[in-house]
Amino acid sequence: MEHIGPRPAVIQPYRVFDDHIRLAIRLTPNGGRDCVEGAELNGNGEAHLKVRVSDVPEKGKANKALIALLAKRIGIAKSAITLVSGDTARQKILRIDGDPEDLKEKLDKLTA
Repeated sequence: MEHIGPRPAVIQPYRVFDDHIRLAIRLTPNGGRDCVEGAELNGNGEAHLKVRVSDVPEKGKANKALIALLAKRIGIAKSAITLVSGDTARQKILRIDGDPEDLKEKLDKLTA
């Protein structure tokens, strides 16, 4: 049976470029545990990935924990992930270097 009507929108918290992906994050530091809580839209309708880490937001500890968690969950080296913006904010943009199609597939599995 064919699907009729609008398909449910897939929330993609990333933008694809030639040699990398930019991933929007909403980080909750000091969150009691390290986990990826899924993708959602903010009040402006922009998609981001909700992530929680147990580290405190001091001296970049929460940002390092975020990068380590995502690298492990996606299966890439920590060195492939850099913080583009949001050093001291909850809203962050990460650059993930690598094959965009491969990264897109891994991120879609992570956010499913």
